[in-house]
Amino acid sequence: MHPERKIPVRYLIGIDGGGTGTRALLTDERGVELGRGSAGPSALSLGADQAWQAILVAVRQTFDHAGLVMPALSKIALGCGLSGVNNKQWAVQFKEKNPGFLPLVIETDAGTTLLGAHLGQPGVIIALGTGSVGEVMLADGSRREVGGWGFPSSDEAGGAWLGLRAMNHVQKALDGRSAADDFSHALIAYCAAESRVPGEERDAVFDWLGRANQTRFAQLAAIVIDYAASTAKAKEIMLAAGIEVQTMAHALDRSGLMPIALCGGLAEEMRAYLPENLRLRVIRPRSDGVAGALILLRNYFSSGLLDT
Repeated sequence: MHPERKIPVRYLIGIDGGGTGTRALLTDERGVELGRGSAGPSALSLGADQAWQAILVAVRQTFDHAGLVMPALSKIALGCGLSGVNNKQWAVQFKEKNPGFLPLVIETDAGTTLLGAHLGQPGVIIALGTGSVGEVMLADGSRREVGGWGFPSSDEAGGAWLGLRAMNHVQKALDGRSAADDFSHALIAYCAAESRVPGEERDAVFDWLGRANQTRFAQLAAIVIDYAASTAKAKEIMLAAGIEVQTMAHALDRSGLMPIALCGGLAEEMRAYLPENLRLRVIRPRSDGVAGALILLRNYFSSGLLDT
């Protein structure tokens, strides 16, 4: 790490963007927090245009919240931790559509969550939101990631993974392949409330499925969590998610000695369903992904990359 260099812009913004939403944090060049903002999803799997649309909404909100006039984008340094950056084609498309931020520094949302959770120090994170991913930073600064391959083939224990299994329960209940319960009834009612076409329960479910994507499946996670305490199937899904988290933790740190921060919107709800030996090791993150995105930016300035 090079000595801290003078930051040549007035404002820095950290972005934490995933399949459910986007959060933004505005600071001045000294790191003093000025304002926060939020917007819809900005996962790159949804396309670079949608990602930028959400990010710009969140950025404008930070200045509104701070009571400041938003300057030209070239006066703002933007650090982004985004779901999907590990797909190199998506990352290139996102950078190509940069509307003018200077500099723009991007990283996976797992990478910035890791930086925020341990404030740039070694440790492990497992992030559970719309998707899921685990990452470790070792003492030498090297990093390794597990999971995060994307929905529906990966993202184990994430919101969309939970929702996909919930919807499979609905389908089996409607078919008579498994017993209906309060959990399946709640899911069907949710589909019916969102349905655009009149009809029977199956029609409502088919209509919902026809429009479902990662974000919409993740919205079912709240129902899974709500019914896990009272119905066997919802609890079974949550316990299976806990096993997946344990598998990720073991792959990241086979020594069992490093601190593990459970992060993301589902972290608190998942704690109760972790195997006991893992639950005893899990700590709360020291900060979050937007703070990590700002650490990413400051590391960029300190590295001397602006001199090249």
